[in-house]
Amino acid sequence: MKFLITAIVAYVVYLLLTIGSGTVGLWSDAELIVGAVIALAVGAVFGNRFIGRNLRMVNPVRWFTFLAYLFPFFWAMAKANFDVAYRVITGRINPAIVKINPNLNRSLAITLLATSITLTPGTLSVDVNPETNDLYVHWINIDPKVLKDMPRDYHPICHSFPDWARRIAG
Repeated sequence: MKFLITAIVAYVVYLLLTIGSGTVGLWSDAELIVGAVIALAVGAVFGNRFIGRNLRMVNPVRWFTFLAYLFPFFWAMAKANFDVAYRVITGRINPAIVKINPNLNRSLAITLLATSITLTPGTLSVDVNPETNDLYVHWINIDPKVLKDMPRDYHPICHSFPDWARRIAG
């Protein structure tokens, strides 16, 4: 099963990368055959590594949830871009490294959260405590009133990102 899923994903990626290069239609016959051979080879070599031990992330509901997550993520990123631009122009920054506890148990969820935080301007994931899953985040402008509740209330830094990570990788 893992071999087949990996081969199908590799074939779809190959087809997307070579779209429009065929002489008749989107692909030529030779391209379709070469893509299938390459996909089978990739499935044979990387099947267990690509999927892992379980098939949790193969579930289409998780992929649709991830696609739905992109909308609030890009909205938060757009707002953060304007905030960082304002802080650069005015010079009003109060940087600090804060510890948040998003209560995530899976490493994929923590990785998704840390990546989302790092991709959002003004924040950077610095470290993860593997025992407690606490995440240390550098924030460009911390409000001292927010700092006292930080391990429990992480929303000022990462909005609803942990909730989405829990739904996607849960």
